[in-house]
Amino acid sequence: MCGRYSLSVTPEMLRTLVNVDAYLNLEPRFNIAPTQMAPVVRSFNGGRRMDMLRWGLIPSWSRDKTAASKLINARGETVAQKPSFCDAYKHRRCLVPVDGFYEWRKEGEGKQPFRIGFKEGKPFVFAGLWESWTIPAGQEDDGEVIETYTIVTTDANERIAPIHHRMPVIVDPADYEIWLTGDPSEAANVIRAFPPCDMAFYRVSTRVNNVRNDDESCVEPLKKTS
Repeated sequence: MCGRYSLSVTPEMLRTLVNVDAYLNLEPRFNIAPTQMAPVVRSFNGGRRMDMLRWGLIPSWSRDKTAASKLINARGETVAQKPSFCDAYKHRRCLVPVDGFYEWRKEGEGKQPFRIGFKEGKPFVFAGLWESWTIPAGQEDDGEVIETYTIVTTDANERIAPIHHRMPVIVDPADYEIWLTGDPSEAANVIRAFPPCDMAFYRVSTRVNNVRNDDESCVEPLKKTS
């Protein structure tokens, strides 16, 4: 699963990455965690727009927010069938811009976090789904609309597999429009492990374990100890 990621690129880099005006006033984020707000890109009036959504999908039929903490990822193999995701997969796919993500591997008595991304730190995008949920009548803030998203995952490629058996679906730029607006059968072809040749990873500090830590130290390579 993917439970943390980062996005600290300049607005110009983001605009180039997803071909959308980066009009949002985005602060660098080094440790984005579930239930937090983060930018996603959606199809809009024949183009694309970027909005801030909450990570952790709440299905439109849900009675409360509890699903959000569990639905941070959607398995690509079953996304078209699962009740929580199937409608969003058909009608509400999105792109999630990132410049790296974190996975943990058991080493000795603990778990070592790794930062995974592309060589030279270039940004990329995950395949995502989004949903709009209205707080039911009788609940606090009833009638308020909350927009949420989840990240689609697949089997890890051979470079990532030694760290974790799953990885987010990384969308090639040539497939952006297919994922955003193609029919479900076309979008299914996007759900695959990204080729490993351009990917890299390194150990980082366990500071990333704590969601309150959101600074550059989270992405710095762990110094080797003698």
